[in-house]
Amino acid sequence: MKITGTIEFPDPESRNSAARILKALSPDNLRSMESEISDERVAVHFHSEKIGSLLATIDDFLMNVKIGEGVEQTLAREKQ
Repeated sequence: MKITGTIEFPDPESRNSAARILKALSPDNLRSMESEISDERVAVHFHSEKIGSLLATIDDFLMNVKIGEGVEQTLAREKQ
């Protein structure tokens, strides 16, 4: 059985930030995930045969996104 999930960044501000972070993280993408970046939508699709693997992949991804957000916030503060 294939298990799937999607994380979408809906509002324009989060979409712009997420697009930058996803592009930076893309070299680390696994075969079980695909990023979708367009003017209308920024999303990451995950799939796996096992729920534990899917949850571990999503957990790792979200931790990387959190680090990316922290880097962006730090850079924004330094520009001020």
